[in-house]
Amino acid sequence: MSFLIVLAALAFLMFAAYRGYSVILFAPVAALGAVLLTEPAAVAPVFSGIFMEKMVGFVKLYFPVFLLGAVFGKVIELSGFSESIVAAAIRYIGRSRANAVIVAVCALLTYGGVSLFVVVFAVYPFAAELYRQSNIPKRLMPGAIALGAFSFTMDSLPGTPQIQNIIPTTFFKTTTWAAPVLGLLGSLFIIGVGLGYLEWRRRAAMARGEGYGAALRNEPERSQTGHLPHPALALLPLVVVGVANFVFTRMIPQWYGSSYSVSLPGLAKPVETQIATVTAIWAVEAALLLGIVVVVATAFGAVRERFAEGSKSAIGGALLAAMNTASEYGFGGVIAALPGFLVVSDALKSIANPLVNAAVSVSTLAGITGSASGGMSIALAAMSDTFIHGAQAAGIPLEVLHRVVSMASGGMDTLPHNGAVITLLAVTGLTHRESYRDIFAVTVIKTLAVLFVITVYYVTGLA
Repeated sequence: MSFLIVLAALAFLMFAAYRGYSVILFAPVAALGAVLLTEPAAVAPVFSGIFMEKMVGFVKLYFPVFLLGAVFGKVIELSGFSESIVAAAIRYIGRSRANAVIVAVCALLTYGGVSLFVVVFAVYPFAAELYRQSNIPKRLMPGAIALGAFSFTMDSLPGTPQIQNIIPTTFFKTTTWAAPVLGLLGSLFIIGVGLGYLEWRRRAAMARGEGYGAALRNEPERSQTGHLPHPALALLPLVVVGVANFVFTRMIPQWYGSSYSVSLPGLAKPVETQIATVTAIWAVEAALLLGIVVVVATAFGAVRERFAEGSKSAIGGALLAAMNTASEYGFGGVIAALPGFLVVSDALKSIANPLVNAAVSVSTLAGITGSASGGMSIALAAMSDTFIHGAQAAGIPLEVLHRVVSMASGGMDTLPHNGAVITLLAVTGLTHRESYRDIFAVTVIKTLAVLFVITVYYVTGLA
């Protein structure tokens, strides 16, 4: 019965998200409904002590990233840089390869260490412009962004600095470069199958005569200047953000050490900060600030006139995206505390094959919680010893286990209630009904890639 309650809560939230209802409202309704059916007296304590704690904790850590990412994307719009990049892409690559261009740009930013949430804000302005000029239906755009930002650069490519590739290192004592051959083969599988699917969808839509669309929401503002900036100048802020993020990630621990204490006259006691827990966040925030400064400095005239109104809409979008995701985070925290969730965890331990066990366990928990990093963290905290012992008994290197677990976290995580999915649709002004089909296709491709990598390992022994 407890398992059915968890399943019902998950199904209800996915249904609400797909139908276009606000997750900010329905995530707590779904979570607390599950608590009500499990332990009625615990509803209020769980709401305050788990749901709100998780939700507020997420906002505390990540809202500045959402805010700066939204402002960065907005100044990219206002400056005309997005139009310039699109014009260059069309001139040198061609309109027919719009999907490949979007996937490549998303992949470069994500592999450069930029948060996938920030990538959505940064890429959307010129993705929309590229699709509009190429007359490709806008509703297909989220699938391309998801393929570029939420898949192979998030967890498959060896060395990626995304959190989904970092978490396993603490459990398996591996590095982010674990199993490079399997990671590269998995990435090629995702890219090849994913682009093949997107191109099939594009050709089918254009054969029907379907264009970009009309009466669309949240369309980027177009530059009002008479000429476009040089493409190299337009690309500069994106390069600055990626490089600065890389540099700050390495320099911040050197500047502050392992911890930093602040004592001010108005404080009752010093504020102690563990630098390792905030390094990645501080690095992204500093990189985005630098990127915004570069855009404003190089295109001040174009940005100045419309910055006041443009920044208001950017801040509104950031607030909505952050609260959507934070509400999802609270939902995951509540569900993970219920007995039905433990039933799922215990059942997954019965799978005999160590790699399949790890992949199914992590992907299932990521799907239930709606979070790749959240589901992976829960699975590894509860079952990492089981995974390690099973792998060692079968003679499987822990580097292979790392790569399988990392890729599995990005498998079924992008179900309709996933925070990144909801953010992507909110930023692009589209709905689940319009665009989730293509995001789900990417989800299926990512999941198949995990099975592909496991098969390759058992057949060839490559790592």
